[in-house]
Amino acid sequence: MNEQNDLASDDAPTSHEMRREANLVALRVAFEGVSNADADAQLAQYTDDMVLELPFADPPVTVQGKADAFAMLTRAFEVCRMALRITDVHWCLDPDELVVEFESEGYMATTGRAYANAYIAVVRFRDGRICHQREFFVPRVAEWALAQDG
Repeated sequence: MNEQNDLASDDAPTSHEMRREANLVALRVAFEGVSNADADAQLAQYTDDMVLELPFADPPVTVQGKADAFAMLTRAFEVCRMALRITDVHWCLDPDELVVEFESEGYMATTGRAYANAYIAVVRFRDGRICHQREFFVPRVAEWALAQDG
């Protein structure tokens, strides 16, 4: 069946909506893992071959696979503790892709400084799990919170 016929069928919107909602639940559960500094809980929502891109990090970061992501997250949770809150969801035509806006609130353990940032992420899903996440944030906010000097 081609995509045009799929979109025209009576049950397709329900099927697509159910996939969208399940994918959003997976993202929310992953964000709970971040909020609890629990890399295992976060990564349980990702595929084994997942890709995480942080193009605004200095230097830009691309992490491929759960093992590398676990190592990165474990180090990150030692430095930064934060809760994430989704503020807006933009649904894409593809039910396995969404754009999400979210905020963080927390602190840097290394400096004691408060950390609050704004993010936009393009998230792709496969079989109800996150397979690709490209995340954008305000780099100056992170730089200031991590700076050791006053």
